Amino acid sequence: MNVQSLKQQWFGNIRGDILSGTVVALALIPEAIAFSIIAGVDPMVGLYASFTIAVIIAFAGGRPGMISAATGAMALAMVLLVKEHGIQYLFAATILTGILQIIFGYLKVAKVMRFIPRAVMMGFVNALAILIFMAQIDFIFGISSLTYVFVGLTLLIVYVLPRYFKAIPAPLIAIVVLSAIVITMDLNLQNVGNLGTITQSLPGFLIPDVPFNFETLQIIFPTALALSIIGLLESLLTASIVDDMTDTGSDKNREARGQGIANVVTGFFGGMAGCAMIGQSGINVKSGGRGRLSALTAGVVLIILILVFAPLVMQIPMPVLAAIMVMVSIGTFDWSSFKYLVKAPRTDAIVLLVTVVTVVWTHDLSKGVLAGVLLSAIFFTAKISKVSVQKKDLPSSIENIYEVQGQLFFASVEDFTLYFEQNDLPDELTIDFSNSHVWDDSAVGAIDRVMLKLQEKGIEVTLTGLNDSSRKLLGKLAIHQDKDAKAPLH
Repeated sequence: MNVQSLKQQWFGNIRGDILSGTVVALALIPEAIAFSIIAGVDPMVGLYASFTIAVIIAFAGGRPGMISAATGAMALAMVLLVKEHGIQYLFAATILTGILQIIFGYLKVAKVMRFIPRAVMMGFVNALAILIFMAQIDFIFGISSLTYVFVGLTLLIVYVLPRYFKAIPAPLIAIVVLSAIVITMDLNLQNVGNLGTITQSLPGFLIPDVPFNFETLQIIFPTALALSIIGLLESLLTASIVDDMTDTGSDKNREARGQGIANVVTGFFGGMAGCAMIGQSGINVKSGGRGRLSALTAGVVLIILILVFAPLVMQIPMPVLAAIMVMVSIGTFDWSSFKYLVKAPRTDAIVLLVTVVTVVWTHDLSKGVLAGVLLSAIFFTAKISKVSVQKKDLPSSIENIYEVQGQLFFASVEDFTLYFEQNDLPDELTIDFSNSHVWDDSAVGAIDRVMLKLQEKGIEVTLTGLNDSSRKLLGKLAIHQDKDAKAPLH
């Protein structure tokens, strides 16, 4: 990376990055506490993690403007380990998670992004938007009329104010102004302090208090592997979304390594594993954040809020923060997907819906994406597994040519073999593969079987039209070879 590019990433948007990072820091606090509760650990574990990850990813990450911290998806994967073995094993698992992610980064794991179809990406985005909205329901509905008033005021400020005033992000204005009103008037509203207690102290360096032996590795490895995969999947997908939102590119393999470095350091400072956050990244981008300084600001402001302003932060009303996240969910949701469901091929529409339903049902992003990718693969395999054999309509003086059309592989060989088993054939024939491709050993085996059965019937067969790749595969795997056709002949 050249000096000019580095300068642009850090100092190309100083004012916007500092302001947006401040908004993100305020929004991180209740989420970090909530995710800590989900994981079954002290709220400070999530807050320390959000601080260290945000700061380190600002330097080590590959997607400027993206926010990483403690997340709900990662918290869900930690519950069993914490419950059965305790917090020290979680710290060890967090360090191992980071090591695995660094390895995946050097193995260029970002290449797998090419195998995630557009329908899965849209489903992922929409599911995240729905989950973000669902997470706010408990802070909005069924509490009090005053809660609805402050939710409405926040939505009004965030939606209307940017049309007339853009110097300061509207969410930051909403948090400051409405919090001041609540504190001054001593209004009875649920606040950040109701979620958990914030301890005014810096995280300290620690080495996990676990035995350094193979038994410990057996305990933490399954959790660490799950966390590393979930974290990278969510981070790389979020990076792609931020790429689209900002119309810029990113180094996703560097991002994978950066996530790993951040989690290793976090584990040594008493934090839980984390990854990129679509909600906070959305707040950051929509508030004007574009560079690395925004993530650094978010982390630094977060620790300042913890150390200096904890009593004040704990009085920030949750209806205000919840309303801001509702606006984020509305902005995150891909509303064009409704039109896509009508116009897209039915299989793609099904993949999108299955991805959304799976994520929302399980609250696990990795399961939803995995379900969508597997379903896409099944539909794709079914689509290309149609093979037909047609006899060319030629003058009787010309040899009998049977043309194979379609991809010949394990899922399509049955139709190929059935044609030659069930139809009456001449004593001499040519099988033409000009419009086909032989992909695997199953295809070679099918050709072998067809020719063996035709030989048993006294039929002479010639193969033509094989492309170079198919010819080489047949040459390696076929039982016998025809000297001229370079194809199996019995």
